[in-house]
Amino acid sequence: MASTMSAKDVFVDGLRNAHAMEKQALSIMQPQVNRLEHYPEVSALLERHIRETEDQIKRLDEVLDGVGASASGFKDMGLSLSGSMAAVGHTFASDEILKNTFANHAFENFEIAAYVSLISAADICGAGASVPLLRQNLDEERRMAAALHESIDAVTRRYIALAASEERADI
Repeated sequence: MASTMSAKDVFVDGLRNAHAMEKQALSIMQPQVNRLEHYPEVSALLERHIRETEDQIKRLDEVLDGVGASASGFKDMGLSLSGSMAAVGHTFASDEILKNTFANHAFENFEIAAYVSLISAADICGAGASVPLLRQNLDEERRMAAALHESIDAVTRRYIALAASEERADI
Protein backbone atom coordinates (compact mmCIF):
# COMPACT_ATOMS: atom_id res chain seq x y z
CA MET A 1 0.00 0.00 0.00
CA ALA A 2 1.45 3.35 -1.02
CA SER A 3 1.70 6.09 1.57
CA THR A 4 0.23 9.46 0.79
CA MET A 5 2.30 12.61 0.61
CA SER A 6 1.12 16.17 0.91
CA ALA A 7 2.16 18.81 -1.62
CA LYS A 8 4.52 20.20 1.02
CA ASP A 9 6.09 16.75 1.49
CA VAL A 10 6.68 16.55 -2.26
CA PHE A 11 8.13 20.07 -2.26
CA VAL A 12 10.50 19.39 0.65
CA ASP A 13 11.62 16.10 -0.89
CA GLY A 14 12.23 17.93 -4.18
CA LEU A 15 14.24 20.60 -2.37
CA ARG A 16 16.41 17.95 -0.73
CA ASN A 17 16.87 16.27 -4.10
CA ALA A 18 17.82 19.60 -5.70
CA HIS A 19 20.32 20.30 -2.93
CA ALA A 20 21.94 16.91 -3.52
CA MET A 21 21.78 17.49 -7.29
CA GLU A 22 23.74 20.74 -6.90
CA LYS A 23 26.31 18.98 -4.72
CA GLN A 24 26.57 16.38 -7.47
CA ALA A 25 27.06 19.14 -10.05
CA LEU A 26 30.01 20.49 -8.06
CA SER A 27 31.55 17.02 -7.86
CA ILE A 28 31.27 16.74 -11.64
CA MET A 29 32.52 20.21 -12.59
CA GLN A 30 35.42 20.68 -10.18
CA PRO A 31 37.50 17.73 -11.47
CA GLN A 32 36.88 18.86 -15.04
CA VAL A 33 38.20 22.36 -14.37
CA ASN A 34 41.31 20.89 -12.77
CA ARG A 35 42.01 18.83 -15.90
CA LEU A 36 41.23 21.32 -18.68
CA GLU A 37 44.30 22.45 -20.57
CA HIS A 38 43.35 23.30 -24.16
CA TYR A 39 39.83 24.61 -23.64
CA PRO A 40 40.08 27.89 -21.68
CA GLU A 41 36.55 28.97 -22.68
CA VAL A 42 35.09 25.80 -21.21
CA SER A 43 37.21 26.21 -18.09
CA ALA A 44 35.97 29.78 -17.60
CA LEU A 45 32.38 28.68 -18.15
CA LEU A 46 32.69 25.89 -15.59
CA GLU A 47 34.46 28.12 -13.07
CA ARG A 48 31.66 30.68 -13.34
CA HIS A 49 29.03 28.00 -12.94
CA ILE A 50 30.80 26.47 -9.94
CA ARG A 51 30.44 29.84 -8.18
CA GLU A 52 26.79 30.01 -9.26
CA THR A 53 26.20 26.47 -8.02
CA GLU A 54 27.67 27.31 -4.63
CA ASP A 55 25.22 30.22 -4.45
CA GLN A 56 22.38 27.95 -5.59
CA ILE A 57 23.11 25.61 -2.69
CA LYS A 58 22.91 28.58 -0.29
CA ARG A 59 19.55 29.58 -1.80
CA LEU A 60 18.25 26.03 -1.43
CA ASP A 61 19.40 26.04 2.21
CA GLU A 62 17.45 29.27 2.68
CA VAL A 63 14.32 27.80 1.08
CA LEU A 64 14.64 24.61 3.13
CA ASP A 65 15.04 26.66 6.30
CA GLY A 66 11.98 28.68 5.34
CA VAL A 67 9.83 25.56 5.27
CA GLY A 68 11.33 24.17 8.48
CA ALA A 69 13.47 21.51 6.81
CA SER A 70 17.12 20.81 6.11
CA ALA A 71 19.15 19.11 3.43
CA SER A 72 19.63 15.36 3.45
CA GLY A 73 23.26 14.57 4.24
CA PHE A 74 22.72 11.06 2.92
CA LYS A 75 21.41 12.30 -0.45
CA ASP A 76 24.11 14.95 -0.66
CA MET A 77 26.85 12.40 -0.02
CA GLY A 78 25.39 9.77 -2.36
CA LEU A 79 24.96 12.08 -5.33
CA SER A 80 28.34 13.75 -4.76
CA LEU A 81 29.95 10.33 -4.88
CA SER A 82 28.09 9.37 -8.05
CA GLY A 83 29.08 12.69 -9.64
CA SER A 84 32.72 12.08 -8.82
CA MET A 85 32.53 8.61 -10.31
CA ALA A 86 30.94 9.99 -13.50
CA ALA A 87 33.68 12.60 -13.81
CA VAL A 88 36.38 9.96 -13.36
CA GLY A 89 34.71 7.67 -15.89
CA HIS A 90 35.23 10.12 -18.74
CA THR A 91 38.94 10.59 -17.99
CA PHE A 92 39.64 7.26 -19.69
CA ALA A 93 37.99 8.30 -22.95
CA SER A 94 40.15 9.61 -25.76
CA ASP A 95 37.46 12.21 -26.42
CA GLU A 96 36.98 13.19 -22.77
CA ILE A 97 36.21 16.85 -23.54
CA LEU A 98 33.41 15.88 -25.93
CA LYS A 99 31.87 13.40 -23.51
CA ASN A 100 32.06 15.96 -20.68
CA THR A 101 30.48 18.63 -22.89
CA PHE A 102 27.56 16.35 -23.80
CA ALA A 103 27.10 15.14 -20.21
CA ASN A 104 27.27 18.68 -18.81
CA HIS A 105 24.67 19.85 -21.31
CA ALA A 106 22.36 16.96 -20.42
CA PHE A 107 22.84 17.57 -16.67
CA GLU A 108 21.97 21.26 -17.02
CA ASN A 109 18.72 20.31 -18.74
CA PHE A 110 17.97 17.85 -15.93
CA GLU A 111 18.48 20.68 -13.43
CA ILE A 112 16.18 22.95 -15.44
CA ALA A 113 13.43 20.34 -15.27
CA ALA A 114 13.96 19.92 -11.51
CA TYR A 115 13.61 23.66 -10.88
CA VAL A 116 10.50 23.98 -13.07
CA SER A 117 8.95 21.16 -11.05
CA LEU A 118 9.99 22.75 -7.73
CA ILE A 119 8.43 26.06 -8.71
CA SER A 120 5.17 24.26 -9.53
CA ALA A 121 5.28 22.38 -6.22
CA ALA A 122 5.98 25.61 -4.32
CA ASP A 123 2.94 27.18 -5.92
CA ILE A 124 0.71 24.20 -5.12
CA CYS A 125 1.77 23.90 -1.46
CA GLY A 126 1.62 27.61 -0.71
CA ALA A 127 5.37 28.20 -0.52
CA GLY A 128 5.27 31.02 -3.05
CA ALA A 129 7.83 33.05 -1.08
CA SER A 130 10.48 30.56 -2.20
CA VAL A 131 9.74 31.02 -5.92
CA PRO A 132 12.08 34.01 -6.50
CA LEU A 133 15.06 32.06 -5.13
CA LEU A 134 14.14 28.96 -7.13
CA ARG A 135 13.60 31.07 -10.25
CA GLN A 136 17.07 32.59 -9.81
CA ASN A 137 18.54 29.07 -9.77
CA LEU A 138 16.44 28.13 -12.79
CA ASP A 139 17.59 31.20 -14.73
CA GLU A 140 21.25 30.38 -14.02
CA GLU A 141 20.76 26.80 -15.16
CA ARG A 142 19.08 27.97 -18.35
CA ARG A 143 21.98 30.34 -19.10
CA MET A 144 24.51 27.58 -18.47
CA ALA A 145 22.61 25.09 -20.66
CA ALA A 146 22.48 27.66 -23.45
CA ALA A 147 26.18 28.45 -23.11
CA LEU A 148 27.09 24.76 -23.20
CA HIS A 149 24.85 24.23 -26.21
CA GLU A 150 26.53 27.12 -28.00
CA SER A 151 29.98 25.74 -27.13
CA ILE A 152 29.49 22.29 -28.70
CA ASP A 153 30.53 23.39 -32.18
CA ALA A 154 33.66 25.24 -31.01
CA VAL A 155 34.71 22.44 -28.64
CA THR A 156 34.24 19.84 -31.37
CA ARG A 157 36.24 21.87 -33.88
CA ARG A 158 39.04 22.49 -31.36
CA TYR A 159 39.12 18.81 -30.40
CA ILE A 160 39.40 17.71 -34.03
CA ALA A 161 42.12 20.27 -34.75
CA LEU A 162 44.13 19.17 -31.72
CA ALA A 163 43.57 15.47 -32.47
CA ALA A 164 45.08 16.00 -35.93
CA SER A 165 48.16 17.65 -34.42
CA GLU A 166 50.82 16.56 -31.99
CA GLU A 167 48.86 18.18 -29.14
CA ARG A 168 46.88 16.21 -26.59
CA ALA A 169 43.26 16.85 -27.58
CA ASP A 170 41.20 15.23 -24.81
CA ILE A 171 41.53 17.90 -22.12
